[in-house]
Parts: sequence; C-alpha cells; structure tokens
Amino acid sequence: MTSFTPLASAAGGVLIGASAAVLWLTLGRIAGISGILGGLTGAPGGDRAWRLAFLTGLVGAPLAWAAALGPPEVRIAAGPLTLVLAGLLVGFGTRLGSGCTSGHGVCGLARLSPRSVAATVVFMATAAATVFVARHVIGG
Repeated sequence: MTSFTPLASAAGGVLIGASAAVLWLTLGRIAGISGILGGLTGAPGGDRAWRLAFLTGLVGAPLAWAAALGPPEVRIAAGPLTLVLAGLLVGFGTRLGSGCTSGHGVCGLARLSPRSVAATVVFMATAAATVFVARHVIGG
C-alpha cells in the first residue's frame, strides 16, 4: 500500500519545475538528468561546472533536508537484485528513449516536443502496465 501525499507531491513538483525553469532561463539548458549526467565526462570545463552544480544540488538537497528535519521513513519491498535490475532497465530505457522522464516529461512537454510527448506516453503506459502486472498478475 502506498500513502497519498498530495501537498508534499505538489511541493516536489513545483521545485522540479522551478529548477527546470531556472536552468532553462539562465543557461538555456534542458534539465534532463540522464543527459546532464551522461554529458559530464565529455563536457568542456565551463559546461562541466553547471552539470556538477546541478548534480550536487540533486544529491545535496535531500541530505540537507534529512540533516534539518530527519530522514524520511523509507520502506523498500524489493530485494537488492531487483533494485539493480530495475536500475539497469531504467538506464537502458533512457538511452533507448534518448532521455529520461525529467528531460522528456517535464522539459520536453513544456516545449511541446512531439518526440517528448511520444516518449512520455510510452513511459507512462509502461509504468501502468508494470504496476498492473506486479499488483494484479504476480500479486505484489
């Protein structure tokens, strides 16, 4: 069973949207996490700095939250092998789809990109099918 947290979810969505907007307005860059991370190794010096700053904020913000307010309760029902497999599948999917949910679903949809609309429809349909199979077919 999952807990319904509309206010926290809305606040998180606002923060994600704001960070994407700030990155777009200040640097003209898309806040696609897989692209930011993937471009880090081959990026020239100036391009590397903003990527490192963005990724540092991505990791640092939850750590600062936990330090200030305590860590949230996290319950993961999956085992380590399932999590590793899921991570590999997500990585494969982001390469196959030329981007991730943040790049396509947040930034691409805001730019009315047809490629991002198609990618987001596939992401969401796959997520819905996965949840259906996990909860109703396998019985999770």
